[in-house]
Amino acid sequence: MSIYDIAVIGAGPAGCMAAIQGAQQGKKVVLLERNNRIGRKLLITGNGRCNFTNTASLEVFLEKFSKNGSFYRDVFSKFSNHHLMNFFQDNGLDFIEEEGGRVFPSTEKAKSVVDILNNVLEEYKVEIIYNYRLKHLQKHSKVFKLISTENQLITAYKVVLATGGVTYKETGSSGDGLNIAEALGHSITEIKPGGVPLTVREEWIPDLKGITLEDVGLSLRSGGKIIPLPRGNLLFTHFGVSGPVILDMSHEIVEIMDKYGDVKLYIDFKPDVTDQDLEARFIEDFGRYSKRSLKNYLKYYLPQNMVGPVLKTFSLDPDKKLNQITRAERIQLQRMVIALPVTINGHLPLDKAMITCGGVSKKEINPRTMESKLVPGLYFAGEIIDGCGRRGGFNLQQAFSTGYVAGDSASALKS
Repeated sequence: MSIYDIAVIGAGPAGCMAAIQGAQQGKKVVLLERNNRIGRKLLITGNGRCNFTNTASLEVFLEKFSKNGSFYRDVFSKFSNHHLMNFFQDNGLDFIEEEGGRVFPSTEKAKSVVDILNNVLEEYKVEIIYNYRLKHLQKHSKVFKLISTENQLITAYKVVLATGGVTYKETGSSGDGLNIAEALGHSITEIKPGGVPLTVREEWIPDLKGITLEDVGLSLRSGGKIIPLPRGNLLFTHFGVSGPVILDMSHEIVEIMDKYGDVKLYIDFKPDVTDQDLEARFIEDFGRYSKRSLKNYLKYYLPQNMVGPVLKTFSLDPDKKLNQITRAERIQLQRMVIALPVTINGHLPLDKAMITCGGVSKKEINPRTMESKLVPGLYFAGEIIDGCGRRGGFNLQQAFSTGYVAGDSASALKS
């Protein structure tokens, strides 16, 4: 039986890039994929449009991975967002940039990205074995033996584990790679969801299902501290809150909840108006429009279909006239406009998350090569690595960059 130079497990963005990079350097590469085609999860990213990277600077990229950012400095430098954009452009795929530096294929179809990867894998004669689910990975002397659930044996000098996390299990991300890594002695950090909607305690929230608040200010209170969040759109659901900011920050909010329990989310409907200006406006309006009902006045601050449920929560009669509102009630209303409290008490299950946060401990991976510090010749790439970044193309860039570096490093002399 011939021995491959590199066996790559998982044909997502990380695995495909690792295989391509190894093959470009003349190595005999086999790509083992659990599904019957490559890029299964890639096809559904960005609502099928595939936000594959971001035009942000290196420092912004590192910030988007918060405490994990420094680990990726070398890989993002070696294979940056600009390298990735050039890769796709050189292979016939143009791209467009949207708000926040998000980059999409010009076709606005994730399939276009997958097609390019397919074409390049074929061009460099990467052998792809489909429907291969890895069961055991062992190293004997300098050779790895890979055995599938169907007892199909593959041997290779180097192995890249790029099996993804545990979200979207229907795409093949069932955690097999994490189990394999753990069996080889690696530490697996606690698995948590990223890009996941959050649940809330308040019973009136389901009444707001489908309402989107645009460009509102958001902040958290937890552990006695106020934590500002980015401004943005907030979506109410039948179970709680979602929307770009919530999904973007959810893994950090989940970490806070793990430490402190339930957290308060404050919604500011008028983030450009100071507390003093809002108070002055209320005082003036209450005098000028004294005969107006509370429900008709508040529609200038809140979506109309929010007014009733919110006033009910504060035990205020929506038909009450402004000249009947006490000073204490007016102050309460002002506070509601700039800091409506909602109690976050949980999140949807892990299988509803977009990203897996947690995985093979970074302490056991060489950040310059993606090689295991415990098993020479074994490399990690993509979502299988502990930690996750914010949405906007950053996590896919991590997959492509770590895949590139893993494939490049695995192409060095045999271990």
